[in-house]
Amino acid sequence: MYYKSRPDLGTAKITYLHIPEYLDTITFHCQQTVEKYLKSFLIFHSTQFKFTHDLIYLLEIIIQIDSDFEIYFDKLAELHGFAVEIRYPNEIIFLSNEKVEYSINLQKTSVR
Repeated sequence: MYYKSRPDLGTAKITYLHIPEYLDTITFHCQQTVEKYLKSFLIFHSTQFKFTHDLIYLLEIIIQIDSDFEIYFDKLAELHGFAVEIRYPNEIIFLSNEKVEYSINLQKTSVR
C-alpha cells in the first residue's frame, strides 16, 4: 500500500504548485498519503485493523507495535479533519496557506 500513497503525494504537490486555490483537494490528498502510509505499516506487520479514514485510530494501533510513533499524535490530529469530511459541501473547514503547507510538509516527511 506504500506505493499507493505516492500518487496522493504527487497530486497534493502538483495541485499546490499549479492550482493553489484548491486547498481542500490538496489537504485531502495529504491526509490520504499519510493514511495509506499508516495502513501499509500495519499490513507490513501483519496487524489487523478496521478500514477507516481515522488517522488517530490507526496510530493507536501502530503505537502498540512501536511506541516511538507517539510523537505523531499532534501532527496527525491536524490532518485528521482533512479526510472525507472536507470533501462535502455541508462541512466547513477553514484552510489557510500555512495549514496547507504544513500538511504537505507533514506528509512528505511521513512517506519516505
